[in-house]
Amino acid sequence: MLIVGLGNPGSEYALTRHNIGFMVVDALVKRQNAQELSSSSFEGELFKFQNHFLLKPLTFMNLSGNSIVKVKNFYKVEDVVVIHDDLDLPFGTLRFKHGGGHGGHNGLKSTDEKISKKYARVRMGIGKPEHRGEITSFVLGSFTKEEQSHLTTWIDTTCEAIEFLLKNSLDDTSSLYTIKKFKLK
Repeated sequence: MLIVGLGNPGSEYALTRHNIGFMVVDALVKRQNAQELSSSSFEGELFKFQNHFLLKPLTFMNLSGNSIVKVKNFYKVEDVVVIHDDLDLPFGTLRFKHGGGHGGHNGLKSTDEKISKKYARVRMGIGKPEHRGEITSFVLGSFTKEEQSHLTTWIDTTCEAIEFLLKNSLDDTSSLYTIKKFKLK
């Protein structure tokens, strides 16, 4: 299985809402003691544990599919899981689905173009700004202090779900790990 966390490279983006996928992959690397592979030809940071791969595309969000297709084709991986931020879900929610539209998410749009829509998605709700014109600054903005206090638990739960998914179906994973409503205190 190829598990991809979407995000943007660079320290200025490290703790932004758009980089929640990178944050989950970083946590999985630690949890699984994954070994880094030489990844210069893949345009991303690539890790391996057991028979699975973890990828953080370093192409910037809009070109994520370029990195994903290179790894998928080189290692002949059939199953791909993409972890991404989702504006259409409230902060802290966690949903799972197979296929679907990109909903304006440029990382998903790029992935769809390169490998088709036939992959599993781990949707991490980040909420949305009050005004449509603020979307870019919102997704490229940092989590609030209140949200930051819940990040570790949310990321850990997502990691547990991915680890469960390695041996179980997406439907079973969804049944156990979906977070429909999350309340900030």
